Amino acid sequence: MHRVGFGAMQLPGRGAFGPPRDRAEALAVVRRAVELGVDHIDTAQYYGPDVANELLRSALYPYPERLVIVSKVGAERDARGGWVPAQRPEQLRAGVIENLKALKLERLAVVNLRLTGQGEFGEQLDAMIAMRDEGLIGGIGLSNVEVGQLREALGRTEIACVQNPFNLVDRGSEEVLRECAERGIAFVPFFPLGAAFGRERVLGHPRVKDVARRLDVTPAQVALAWVLAVAPNTLLIPGTSRLEHLEENLAVAHLRLDEGSLAELGVVGAIGPSATKHGAAEAEPATKPGRDGAR
Repeated sequence: MHRVGFGAMQLPGRGAFGPPRDRAEALAVVRRAVELGVDHIDTAQYYGPDVANELLRSALYPYPERLVIVSKVGAERDARGGWVPAQRPEQLRAGVIENLKALKLERLAVVNLRLTGQGEFGEQLDAMIAMRDEGLIGGIGLSNVEVGQLREALGRTEIACVQNPFNLVDRGSEEVLRECAERGIAFVPFFPLGAAFGRERVLGHPRVKDVARRLDVTPAQVALAWVLAVAPNTLLIPGTSRLEHLEENLAVAHLRLDEGSLAELGVVGAIGPSATKHGAAEAEPATKPGRDGAR
């Protein structure tokens, strides 16, 4: 897969809740993303809820043959848009079935188990393995996982990918990232620009702004390009509901930070074996990205 995909979380309304700001534009964004070469989309039934998946189906069904759709289970939404854990095995299964129905699929390429600290991890893993063996999902991913849990899971089954928070100023998942790189597992950071109320810590960081000015790009593009440079197994899923931002987001795949910029930003270092050895996505040729930043 290409190292930059598309995240569907921003397609619904504010806070991934309710209908989209502009349905026609949301559909156009999804179609244009695929036209521009996006070959994997990250979604969840609880984005909306029931909104992101409906938009993806309306925009793309029947889906392109090489498109990989990744979803996640482990949460629900309440009437006010609050995030509610749904961690019991039967809830995980119900979540997968809901995703399949909404997307009009018989099988999901990968489903991430989003951990919230509730429930028994072994039982949750049992449920995911059973659904994979049944053919409902192709691969099992983990989200918000600690390195001990990742190793426990790997002792029982293959793990396709890991989604953890990670960015320039929050490197708390570095040990998990290193474990994934060494084992050839894709690492997909969420909050690569910082959490909703913490983006200024990343985008407003003096070093990020200095590098952006020198390269004539935006701070957001610098922050995202840094994530791609950290290790060969990192993948990005920037999302947007606006056409004007889409190409800017995807252009990050072509931005290579020079050694001086990486040193200034404090790159974590060469983490793990080469991407080619593990069959992970290789970086695309370097060209200058668009002027505006990824959202």
